[in-house]
Amino acid sequence: MLILYAEILEIKHQALLKNNLSLFPMDYQKQLHKYRRWQDAQLTLMGRLLVKEGATYFNERVDLKELYFTEYNKPYFENNSIIFNISHSGEFVVVAITNDNCNIGIDIEKYKSINIQDFKGHMTPYEQHKVLNSEKDQIEFFRYWTQKEAVIKAHGNGLTIPLKSFEIRNNKTNLDSSTFFISEIMLKEEYACHVASKKEIYKENITVKKIDINKFTTT
Repeated sequence: MLILYAEILEIKHQALLKNNLSLFPMDYQKQLHKYRRWQDAQLTLMGRLLVKEGATYFNERVDLKELYFTEYNKPYFENNSIIFNISHSGEFVVVAITNDNCNIGIDIEKYKSINIQDFKGHMTPYEQHKVLNSEKDQIEFFRYWTQKEAVIKAHGNGLTIPLKSFEIRNNKTNLDSSTFFISEIMLKEEYACHVASKKEIYKENITVKKIDINKFTTT
């Protein structure tokens, strides 16, 4: 499994658009121009560029104009072996990619102050106890949240799955008669990030690499 991630930069935004917009279909180009915040446009754009970059590590080439979506809005390509998932938060975008014929999901969240009580209804009693009794409950909450979101994304049915309907223990969980395995990805101190897969994840089989945004802004 390959994990690629990048940090967005405002100073590079116009060069990023100029150099890469032609890679995408016109409807997506129009969508990017509708974003009010440059951050949102750059995060979604960089996510797709990282997928294209990651495909080369598996000796695959992808055409970003031929990106399709499932009924649950999960992106995929036809006619190649690449399976991927994208997530972004704060200033970081991250992509998990594999050619192992197994759905994967990844989620990243930047730590921020929240009222954990507002989310108790989404937690099992075990999860409530684990989060609320942690010395660093805010951090523990985002670890719980990214684990759950990664599993839901790997499953592929999106928000139709209630967070409370499954429970993660010892980095694995059962959902709809399938077992999912979860691994923590350490990117930066103020972020929580987890990846999930139907196949057991071994740390030694995960390659994590940061991609400099300049790779996509220079000709």
